Amino acid sequence: MTRPCAWPPAPIGTAPIARTPCGRWAGFTVVELLLAVTLAGVVAAFAVPSWRALLVAAELRERAEALAAALATARSEAIKRSARVDVCAGVDPADCLTSPAWEAGWLAVVNAGIADAPSPGASILARERAARAGITIRGNGPVAQYVSYTSLGHARRHDGALQMGTFTICRSGAVALKVVLANSGRTRIDATQELCP
Repeated sequence: MTRPCAWPPAPIGTAPIARTPCGRWAGFTVVELLLAVTLAGVVAAFAVPSWRALLVAAELRERAEALAAALATARSEAIKRSARVDVCAGVDPADCLTSPAWEAGWLAVVNAGIADAPSPGASILARERAARAGITIRGNGPVAQYVSYTSLGHARRHDGALQMGTFTICRSGAVALKVVLANSGRTRIDATQELCP
């Protein structure tokens, strides 16, 4: 549909005014609008799954970094305090050695008496929140329940045995991350190609 040209005449004695040409009304037709909406839907259908995968990978990376940082801090505190410091699964000292579920959170405690479980009056140095639902954090045999640092910063079990192992951070369908505790007591984060079950 064309609009009528109803421009008023230019005042007498003035230069002519530049005017836009008359023609179609500006805007979109229904067909153009439907085409744009359909195209946006197709792009969104391809973008949403990859965006979700990026969010899951970021959540796993955040948990891996939090665990590695907690272990590094515990090692540093053990050296600084000249006392054994344990990091164990659970959010309460009573949970240590009974909860293998690191995704429920963890805490760092001073274990001056080298007891299997922290004493009721043990100093809690740090407490970590639980992971988001669906994320699992499992340590293999040597680190399934706790990591203990001596005053020299070495990771040693309560019975004196060398302690090193691997934590696997997973979410169903995602690629697993691993936090590796070396025999020096230091940690590193390894990316894998393993798909979580």
